[in-house]
Amino acid sequence: MGDSDTAFAISAPSIFDGERFVHDHCVIVRQQAVTQLLPAGDCPPELPVVSLAGGTLAPGFVDLQVNGGGDLLFNNAPTVATLQRMLAAHRGRGTTSLLPTLLSDTREQQQLAVAAVRNARADGMAGILGIHLEGPFFAPERRGAHHADMVRPPRDGDIDWLCSLQDVPVTVTLAPEHMAPGHIRRLSDSHIRVCAGHSNATYPQIERAVAEGLQGVTHLFNAMSPLTARAPGLVGAALAEDALWAGIIADGHHVHPAGIRLAWRSKPAGRLVLVSDAMATVGGSRGSFRLYGEEIREAGGRLENADGKLAGSAIGMMDAVAFCVDGAGLPLGECLRMASLYPAALAGRGDQLGRIAPGYRADLVHFDASFAVHNTWLAGQREQYRGR
Repeated sequence: MGDSDTAFAISAPSIFDGERFVHDHCVIVRQQAVTQLLPAGDCPPELPVVSLAGGTLAPGFVDLQVNGGGDLLFNNAPTVATLQRMLAAHRGRGTTSLLPTLLSDTREQQQLAVAAVRNARADGMAGILGIHLEGPFFAPERRGAHHADMVRPPRDGDIDWLCSLQDVPVTVTLAPEHMAPGHIRRLSDSHIRVCAGHSNATYPQIERAVAEGLQGVTHLFNAMSPLTARAPGLVGAALAEDALWAGIIADGHHVHPAGIRLAWRSKPAGRLVLVSDAMATVGGSRGSFRLYGEEIREAGGRLENADGKLAGSAIGMMDAVAFCVDGAGLPLGECLRMASLYPAALAGRGDQLGRIAPGYRADLVHFDASFAVHNTWLAGQREQYRGR
């Protein structure tokens, strides 16, 4: 049940609609979209019903930083088949829409990645929102696990090429201090979402970047100039500049729970979003993969390269929600918004994703009290899981 051309209902004891919890309601889905949210007693009797005996039904998660999944890394195989595998792997963790993310790489690999995303969207792969190019315009001293040979300042033609990508939604993470005056404005004017990351920028440099159109900060607290008493750095700017969105990795390894609480209290409502920064192991069967020819291993839920540096994460979005609730002590409803409503708004899809409301796409996740995913719907198409 759940064919995209068939009307049906989903009845659940607890539904989070993107803003609030309602109990004993049903969701009506027609033509891939939600048409009504009704008390269970008002559910049209002629419709087939998926009755969920327990758990919570919520908007499907929106993950804006996904490097891989299902044992595949996007850098290693930037193809439509990889995107299909990544999306399937992350649906099992509650994500129904994602931004495939390419780490710092050659122009040729970037072009292949953009072409894969373009083709996937043309083929109707509803869960692929666009592409996130993380790098290569970084501060070398803040490159993290990005290969030193791939990190570089922008060359002639780089900005022109990025600005030419008008048919694919693009997010770019870069170090603002390595951009020439006007570059960020050009990118922003070309409808590219520009975020700061892997950066040693000063507070004034971030202020200038915001004036040019900088919108967000990638994986807050990690690979960026820290907050100190007289030099607020990128961390301080991210917390103090209300206009900036901030993504945060809630896996228990990248950011201390107190840091998550501090960020949540500092940012205006809706400006802090969960991201997975997931690598190939998520939803896969292997505990290692290769990045830039180097083996990355998972141990104790942490991904490391040979130097012991963090190399992305081993979580999906449901893991991040669970950690924010159980580890950082944030309210469940707010954690669900940080995983769906807020990133949907940042991606420019706030009128289609992140809510269970009339006119929104039928992207849904059903999970239990242990945060195990049992069902997802993507544009009305159902996948069932046994939980984990």
